[in-house]
Amino acid sequence: MNAKILKFPENNKASHAPQRVLENAVVRLLKQKPFYGHLLLGLRRRIEAGQYVVGVTVANGIPVLCVDPDRFSLYPVDEQLALLEHGIKHLLHLHPLRGRGVHRLTWGVAADLAINPGIAKMPIAAPQPQQFKLEAGLAAEEYARLLTPAFDVGTLEGDGIGNASQDSGGQHGLGGEEVSTQQAPSPVDDHTIWSEADSTPECLAQQAVRDLVREAHRKVHGEIPEDVIEIVQGWLAPPVIPWRQVLRQFVGTAGRIGRQSTWQRQHRRFEHNTPGMRKRRQLKLLVAIDVSESTDEAPLREAFARELLQIARGRDSRITVLYANSRIRRIEQFASSQVVAEVVHGGGFTDLRPVFEHAKKMHPLPAAIIYLTDGYGPAPEEMELPTLWVLTPEGQKPVEWGVELRLSAES
Repeated sequence: MNAKILKFPENNKASHAPQRVLENAVVRLLKQKPFYGHLLLGLRRRIEAGQYVVGVTVANGIPVLCVDPDRFSLYPVDEQLALLEHGIKHLLHLHPLRGRGVHRLTWGVAADLAINPGIAKMPIAAPQPQQFKLEAGLAAEEYARLLTPAFDVGTLEGDGIGNASQDSGGQHGLGGEEVSTQQAPSPVDDHTIWSEADSTPECLAQQAVRDLVREAHRKVHGEIPEDVIEIVQGWLAPPVIPWRQVLRQFVGTAGRIGRQSTWQRQHRRFEHNTPGMRKRRQLKLLVAIDVSESTDEAPLREAFARELLQIARGRDSRITVLYANSRIRRIEQFASSQVVAEVVHGGGFTDLRPVFEHAKKMHPLPAAIIYLTDGYGPAPEEMELPTLWVLTPEGQKPVEWGVELRLSAES
């Protein structure tokens, strides 16, 4: 939906720069709905002009908020907050990943129908269940099943609305009622960026969202909006995903570069009429190992080293290993055929910053950083490189950014 064709009251025109309008909206959300506001602050922000006002996705394992400030500033204040809450709820429900294999437009509208009834002041153009003569409160998958007869599913990538069996009046049956394809609602936020989530395995995306929810939950002292209590409790429950699986998926996502054709994988749109795409992966990682006394747990270090060794030997790789406590004590570089599982023992206190300072000076930059630590020590306030915090059982995540993985002897 193009916000520029909407009519707003004259007194709602932005009096500040568009980006200031966005910042003000974030502050309002923090005051009025702190849990959503803190979740929003945990997202990496991408400011760009586009067809849509906002959009939320998971790109390379990192939750991202995309905003077009000019379009955003055209909406009334209440609708601005509603659009931000809308994006956060898509993320809480993991909608960018759950719809894989479903017609794109069908899934986008279905996901909106699942969350929009619980959001006050959504723009009038936003899809609502009653517009399709459907009841509120269903899951996105159920809405997608009910919407399928009214949406063209000729290709997974198409955006067209229609049905091959139209009647003479151009109407479509949906649950015994008629819906005009010309009037069928479409999402007001950007769902096209959900395709970026294809690069992230679902287990890794779950861990990234779980980290965001835990941090927001801590900051609001457990005060959660009533309409999302159940799903938040699910995110707060201990994950059952083995740490080795998360580690492998993080490495696979970080090392993904390039594409090549293959007939062994079915193309998403054209089945076997066209070769599919196989993503080539090359590891260029920085692995940091905290050798302070507080993380001197040899069995866990050795398990981590063995798992990383197996991952690296399975593909072309270039890994830089830093052993550090308050400073970098040792630097080693390995190719996939040279990786060895070695444990360096140290002592003293921990300062996490030297590793990231070293990373920013590397050329080329590493695709990602994996840091084995207990997390007790100063760390940078922000970091652009994807980071996996591999924590000891009693450790803590030192900062809000990055993905948390907790080692355990059992898994």
